[in-house]
Amino acid sequence: MSYPIYLVDDDEAVRDGLSLLLRTIGLDVHAFASPARFLAQLPGLSPGCLILDIRMPVVSGLKLQEQLGERGLKWPTVIISGHGDVEACRRAFHNGAIDFLSKPIDEQDLIDAIQKGHAALEVQTREASETSETRQMLASMTGREIEVLEMIARGLTTRQIADALQLSPRTVDSHRAAIGQKAGTSSPAELTRLWLEAQHTP
Repeated sequence: MSYPIYLVDDDEAVRDGLSLLLRTIGLDVHAFASPARFLAQLPGLSPGCLILDIRMPVVSGLKLQEQLGERGLKWPTVIISGHGDVEACRRAFHNGAIDFLSKPIDEQDLIDAIQKGHAALEVQTREASETSETRQMLASMTGREIEVLEMIARGLTTRQIADALQLSPRTVDSHRAAIGQKAGTSSPAELTRLWLEAQHTP
């Protein structure tokens, strides 16, 4: 799957040159002359790879990267600079940049960075799908089933769960069967994995 590229650079020549380069290899490029213009369009944009110039008036590429991080947006980011330094590079990577490239941009280095970004987006998309499935699974369970699932994840046996919840073992087995049907697995190891994943699901 190919994701869009969002290029934010106040230098028109750079925007035009990089846009032409990336479009010639079939990438969908959207160029913005300033962070403000990008942020204005952000609500309607689908996940993609960011290419941010480090030095722009009012809001720098690093500042934009930080603002996006504060919003919880974790799109892969490539920082480009004609005035790169060690501290700027450190900040960019600390904030999650996948690469830091100096102008003039080496074409192959940029393409490699974008491919890395697309791979990261694939992982994010897959994890988001799994999180959505986990959320739907939990929503389909009763409160008692969630209690039983938690105890399964803690390694308790049917008898221990029955004693803890003051239920009969047969009733616990019924709950386990219902949980297995909704989760698509009756494996204690898989149920434990799903429970742990659920703890990180908003």
